[in-house]
Amino acid sequence: MAKTMLDTMDVTVVEITPDHVELTMPIGPKVLQEWGFLHGGATLALLESAASYGAAARTDASIERPFGINVNVSHRKSGVHGMVRAIADIDREEPSRNGGRKQFWRVAAYDDAGDVLSEGTILTLVVPLSRLEDLGREVPKRVTAGGED
Repeated sequence: MAKTMLDTMDVTVVEITPDHVELTMPIGPKVLQEWGFLHGGATLALLESAASYGAAARTDASIERPFGINVNVSHRKSGVHGMVRAIADIDREEPSRNGGRKQFWRVAAYDDAGDVLSEGTILTLVVPLSRLEDLGREVPKRVTAGGED
C-alpha cells in the first residue's frame, strides 16, 4: 500500500472547498530539524499541500491536472510543540498562455496560540491533459492514503 508524504507527516484534512483548505499537522519528531524546531521544509510541504488540495478541488480531473509551480513563503516564528494549522485561500485565477490557468493561493501556518509561523503565496498551474499529451508526458494516477485511485 502506497504511503504518501502527508501520511508520513501525520497530516489531517480538516476542510477542503474550492476556495478554502485547512490541514493540521502535529509538531513532533517526524517534522523537527536537528535543533528541535519545526522544520521549514515540513511547513512548506504542509502549505503547498493545502494549496494543492484547493487546486484539485477547482479542477476537473477527467480533463486536467493541477501542479504547484511557485512557492513564496516567509517563516516568521519557530514551532516546537503542539499542532500546526495550515490555511490556503484562493486569491485569484488567471488564464495561462498554454490553455490552462494559474491559481494564486494565500497560505499561512499557525501554531496553537494562533500566531503565524509562516505565510506567503503559492502558485498552482492547472494543465489540460491534452497539453500533457502534446508534451509527451505520462499522466499518473492519483495516489491517496489507500493507494492509487
